[in-house]
Amino acid sequence: MSITMIVTLVIIAVVLLAVIGIYNKLVTLKNRFENGFSQIAVQLKRRYDLIPNLVETAKAYMKHESGTLEAVIAARNKAVSGLSAASAAPGSPGAMSGLGQAEGQLIGAMGRLNVVMEAYPDLKANQNMLQVSEELTSTENKVAFARQAFNDAVTEYNTYKQTFPPVLLAGLFGHGANGTLLEFADSDKIQEAPKVSF
Repeated sequence: MSITMIVTLVIIAVVLLAVIGIYNKLVTLKNRFENGFSQIAVQLKRRYDLIPNLVETAKAYMKHESGTLEAVIAARNKAVSGLSAASAAPGSPGAMSGLGQAEGQLIGAMGRLNVVMEAYPDLKANQNMLQVSEELTSTENKVAFARQAFNDAVTEYNTYKQTFPPVLLAGLFGHGANGTLLEFADSDKIQEAPKVSF
C-alpha cells in the first residue's frame, strides 16, 4: 500500500470516529433532557394528586367558596392534560408552552385559594390541611429543582447542536429542532417556589 492510501484511510477513520462521536453525544444529551422531563412529570403528578385532598379538606370549611374550589380543580385538570401532552413530546415548543400556561393558571388558582383560606382560621389549623400543605410545599420545591435540571439539560443539548462541527450533522441525524425550555406562564412568581400556607 502506498503512503497516500494509508493517509487517506487514516483520515477517513478519524472523520468516521468524529461523526460517530457527534452522533452519540447528541443522543446522550437528548436522552438526558428527556429524562429530566420525566423527573418533572413525577413531581407534577404528585402535586396533582395532592390538590384534590386539599380541596376536599377545604370543602368542609369553605361552603360558600365553591367557585374558588371548582376553579382550582379545573386548573388542575387542565394542567394534567398539559402534562400528558408534554410527556408525549418533551422539549417540543407547543407542548412546553401548553404545559407552562396550564401550570401558570394552576398556580394562579392556588394563590387565589390561599387568599380565601386566610379568612378561615379553623381550616388553617386543621391537621389534615397542615399535612397536605407541607407535602405540597415540599413537592413545589422538587418541581422547581427538576425544572431547573431539565432546562439545564435542554440548554446543554441546544448549545452542543449549535457548535461546530455538530451543527453540520445534527439535522442529518434527526436532531434538527431545538429543545424548548419549560417556562411557566407566571414566571415572576416561579423564580422562587410558590409559598403554600393555610
